[in-house]
Amino acid sequence: MVHGLVRTLVKVAVASLIVGTIMAHFGITPDVLIKEAGLSQEQLLDLARRGLNWALPNLLLGSLVIVPVWFVIYLFRPPRPHSD
Repeated sequence: MVHGLVRTLVKVAVASLIVGTIMAHFGITPDVLIKEAGLSQEQLLDLARRGLNWALPNLLLGSLVIVPVWFVIYLFRPPRPHSD
């Protein structure tokens, strides 16, 4: 499972690097994209801060329920056969 996640993250990183290089070649920068969206850097940072201020407490609250439930399920599931 972890191997698949790492492979996916590497694929996304390589694809992002390729697309970013092509966009930079044509003069498309993050500043240009932000201005085209009608935002300023300050507005974007404010939106990110507000989103984080909303998401973090909800994430912590949800994890107070999800993590113990996952742990109990993990403890009581039947053992898997080993492939040697």
